[in-house]
Amino acid sequence: MLLAVVRDAGKMFQLVRYGRWKSQLKNLKKSQSNPLLAFYISTTAPAAVAAANDESNPSRPSPPPIRVTLTESSGRGVFATRAIGAGELIHTAKPIVSHPSLSSTTGVCYLCLRSFGNRTTSEARGVSFCGQECAEESKVFYEVEKQADWSAYKEYCCTQGLKYPLLAKRLACMVMSGLANADSLDILQPAVLSPEMILQMEKEFTLLRSAFEEAYVTDERMAFLTKQWYVGVLACIQINAFRIELAGGLYDNQDLLSSAAALVEAEAAVGNAVYMLPSFYNHDCDPNAHIVWIENSDATVKALRDIEAGEELRICYIDASMEHDARQTLLSEGFGFRCQCLGCLLGD
Repeated sequence: MLLAVVRDAGKMFQLVRYGRWKSQLKNLKKSQSNPLLAFYISTTAPAAVAAANDESNPSRPSPPPIRVTLTESSGRGVFATRAIGAGELIHTAKPIVSHPSLSSTTGVCYLCLRSFGNRTTSEARGVSFCGQECAEESKVFYEVEKQADWSAYKEYCCTQGLKYPLLAKRLACMVMSGLANADSLDILQPAVLSPEMILQMEKEFTLLRSAFEEAYVTDERMAFLTKQWYVGVLACIQINAFRIELAGGLYDNQDLLSSAAALVEAEAAVGNAVYMLPSFYNHDCDPNAHIVWIENSDATVKALRDIEAGEELRICYIDASMEHDARQTLLSEGFGFRCQCLGCLLGD
């Protein structure tokens, strides 16, 4: 009986969530007259946006050679507005929200995920920042976070092997501190959640909400923090979060795929992050673009080969060296679609 109720509630949630997302996509399509949208829809600072829109400013940054629009079969996509050469930097992007993995918390910056050199450390909470800039940028949301006892929440995530709730926790702290809006992720495509997944998220939500309540965070500041908000955020995070693997010395402009393979082999993941513009790239098992992280969570998108004007830019969501059936299973279960790229259609 309980599962039936949850299933019905889950279906209703999915209908509402997808309705809101489709509305966002319609607004996105209508706004394509602005060539800067695809870049500045991400986390570019307002001052930089103003400078770019100021035609009298000779030093204004050039918009990236891409635009975001709807595809015929894959929702939104990223397309080249001009020819892009192999190895060319397409754009960079800062995360909307990021968080180190539980195993990396004491080894990387608590904000940007940079591996430690000189650092500013909060000994009481066991987290560190790579420098004063990250410490200052984190100060407002971290003041909210450190009010609460997260031991039960972290223990649950650790025992269940969960990583995405950490991103939801940080986003909640950012919203409470005024650094983010509660609907920051609404434009991103949500995952389709099973009733069992929603039941698990209810346990996470209860632990999250209790941590804030026990820290005497006011009801007014937590007004947005409903079960529907939490499930909606996790639905977006699950399908749009990137696993951050720092390339560092492995990075090579001429051999991005080899660098990526070396990172997987070295298990170099330090955390996870959600971005705006990088989340609009669709998948291909033979991609023409690739995202790398050099020193921190700032994403760098490079062309893997020559790309023609009007061609869609695609990245690979998984390890493309896997055999065909394994790729299809992983993409279907993890991302909710079956790949129709040329290689998959040919059974390669």
